[in-house]
Amino acid sequence: MAAQTAPTAPYQAPPSPSGTAGPRRGGRHTVRRARSAIGAHPWAAACFLLPALAVLGALVVYPISWTAVRSLFGADGFAHFVGLGNYTSVFHDPRTLTALRNNALWVVVAPSVATGLGLIFAVLTERIRWGTAFKLVVFMPMAISMLAAGIIFRLVYDQDPGKGVANAVAVGVHDTFAKASSYPGAKPRIGGGLAPSGGGYITTSTVAPGTGAAALPLVGVAPATLSGAQQAAAPTHCPAGAVCGTVWLDFTPGGGGVPGRIDPGEKALAGVQVQAVRDGSAVASATSGRNGTFVLPADKLGTGPVRLSLPAANFTAQFQGVTWLGPTLVTWSIIGAYVWMWTGFAMVLIAAGLAGVPRELLEAARMDGANEWQVFRRVTVPLLAPTLVVVLVTLVINVLKIFDLVYVIAPGSTQQDANVLALQLYLASFGGGNDQGVGSALGVLLLLLVLPAVFFNIRRFRKERTR
Repeated sequence: MAAQTAPTAPYQAPPSPSGTAGPRRGGRHTVRRARSAIGAHPWAAACFLLPALAVLGALVVYPISWTAVRSLFGADGFAHFVGLGNYTSVFHDPRTLTALRNNALWVVVAPSVATGLGLIFAVLTERIRWGTAFKLVVFMPMAISMLAAGIIFRLVYDQDPGKGVANAVAVGVHDTFAKASSYPGAKPRIGGGLAPSGGGYITTSTVAPGTGAAALPLVGVAPATLSGAQQAAAPTHCPAGAVCGTVWLDFTPGGGGVPGRIDPGEKALAGVQVQAVRDGSAVASATSGRNGTFVLPADKLGTGPVRLSLPAANFTAQFQGVTWLGPTLVTWSIIGAYVWMWTGFAMVLIAAGLAGVPRELLEAARMDGANEWQVFRRVTVPLLAPTLVVVLVTLVINVLKIFDLVYVIAPGSTQQDANVLALQLYLASFGGGNDQGVGSALGVLLLLLVLPAVFFNIRRFRKERTR
């Protein structure tokens, strides 16, 4: 029998890149192009996009358009067309100029500091054992609303050291290095023989050594300062040639007593510095004891009468802390509160970017002799540049719209010193100005300031997608 040959399969042309091969017609392949569901049914795409476009138009496009149109009319609504008059008044208003200056300060300082601290924390937490717990603590302020954070820092910056944490720390550090005065606010009794002198007091008449006890009566001492004070007493023994005397509170509880005389119940002022002054120079000094008495030694007094001086250091007011919310520091203090909140945000994003940095590059740099600072500056930071730009631009957009912290933290007396554009927009429209035309112009101005950062972000995203 003849060998049977296997049937050969008919030749099939390879599919065309632009479509699928169909049956041969007239020696040629008929190509059927693939059609997407969207291309076949454009109404389907419209159905999917329409809800999002409707929401976007209602929440973004319409408010922006209405604000831009409203900015061309006066305070009485659409009845009075003013054109660009609202924009002219905005740039001639000193409050708006202050807001622009403060916004510039915010844009320069707040994002830079928050990003820098976030970078430092992200790098350092990689090397500590409890890095995750530390990140959690730093990020925790992000869980607090701006309103709550404003209330917290309004208390932190309270002027009273008994309430404000910032001033409690400032007073504690100050008093560690500079001793507080003994009796702040104390002053001599009228007719007590003492006159003001350079912030302190000096006797109006001279005292000759060895002529008896000198009386230095004071009033105006806070009762809390005299807690545990002893009964004032006259010196029992005065060495020859010395000057002795008593410093006391010349006030008898319940009334009575003779001015200028030590009466029962009158308290001694201990720890008061007393100086003997001759020809404008202090020749001797002493400190009053627990019963208020003092002794100026004869060997330092020399001969001749002297005048007794109570230096200003005895009466200067105690350090009450820093005026954090005053005109000078209010903006910086609010920026500090913002940095406290957003450093955690920056740290988390930078830490995520740091996790993607190839460790081989860092080890190679170390093997080439680079120290840790060089590795950080020459390798880590350049590789993290895209992440740092994301964080920085995001925070710039955020601070341009800052409102809550400024409105809550800044007291009414310094609110204008801390003013920003968003706050000025609110004040002009609803906070007493009642001029929504000017407020709308401020809103358009704020939008124009934010748009460059938004366009920068969009352009950067497109570049990253094409890589």
